[in-house]
Amino acid sequence: MSDGHEHNGHEHVPSRQRRRFPGISSRTYEHPADRSALVALRKLSGFDTVFKALSGLLPERSLRLLFLSDSVRVSDQQFAHLNVMLRDACYILDLEKVPPMYVNQDPQPNAMCIGLDEPIIVVTTGLVELLDEEEMRAVVGHEVGHALSGHSVYRTILLFLTSLAVRVAWIPLGNLAIMAIVTGLREWFRKSELSADRAGLLVGQDLQASMRGLMKIAGGNHLHEMNVDAFLAQAEEYEAGGDLRDSVLKILNVLPRSHPFTTVRAAELKKWAESRDYQRIMDGHYPRRDEDKDTSVRDSWRESANHYSTHVKSSKDPLMKLVTDLAGGAGDLGDRVRRGFGGFTGPSAKPSQGPQPGPSDPSGDDRPPSDGS
Repeated sequence: MSDGHEHNGHEHVPSRQRRRFPGISSRTYEHPADRSALVALRKLSGFDTVFKALSGLLPERSLRLLFLSDSVRVSDQQFAHLNVMLRDACYILDLEKVPPMYVNQDPQPNAMCIGLDEPIIVVTTGLVELLDEEEMRAVVGHEVGHALSGHSVYRTILLFLTSLAVRVAWIPLGNLAIMAIVTGLREWFRKSELSADRAGLLVGQDLQASMRGLMKIAGGNHLHEMNVDAFLAQAEEYEAGGDLRDSVLKILNVLPRSHPFTTVRAAELKKWAESRDYQRIMDGHYPRRDEDKDTSVRDSWRESANHYSTHVKSSKDPLMKLVTDLAGGAGDLGDRVRRGFGGFTGPSAKPSQGPQPGPSDPSGDDRPPSDGS
């Protein structure tokens, strides 16, 4: 348990005792898709050299100078309560070097961890003013999780490429090539956000605080008007509701985003918090950092593939159900195609029992009509 003493220069002054994870590997909390990509990149010979060479092209030094000159650096003298949270998070996740942290004037609630050589954490005033202490602790742990995983490198590259794509938008082929890379990086980064949410929970060790923080990011500082169960029900409705058209719209909606939708993040985090994996971590059973070099790329990819396979099979999304039906040769597939898009309205679509009048027939679905959200 955290003991309130100094460790590697960390002044640990928690508001309550929390379990500490000495030598914890970031593989402990990383989403399978995030983990497989990171393991592969870390195994590439010369990977660090290549990206250090790229650092001269990226605006990292400019960003560091910008935050140093036009933001407030967190310390014992400035935003001291955030400094305590930062040191506490680094202590719990056993990150020896505490990253610099800045508060930037911006009413939009946001936080990020960037940097190639060394990560820096930036939080906006909108976020600081929105969240209470325990909610903010989870966010700080989230960003420290990014730092421990090495996500800041790819986040910096993503910011650079997104900016570059805007500048070369007038060059059709050049823009397409860059946006293809950006799209791939965004898909990975959305998974890395799920990983960092888990790190935030390991630091805060308060699921309700994590849930409240996500709700506030979605709906503002009106907790008295919000309900966690109803918020999570939105995620369920989002996944299962509608038909194939809605599934396509979901994909189009998420493509330009660097973060998953907030309700989805909340549902994913709650599912992980209730898993056996999380309980084992809290009991002290987790991968150690000194074992990272022995990690198999093949095993990581296999785990990632198994995760996606399980996700597709268990998903209530109409498109994912169609993929499962195609793979399993569902007997009612032909009938569902004949009935059009309305035949793919989620898991409760049932095989026809004789001639059917059309997609409006209520016998194919016991659920009330969905609003498609």
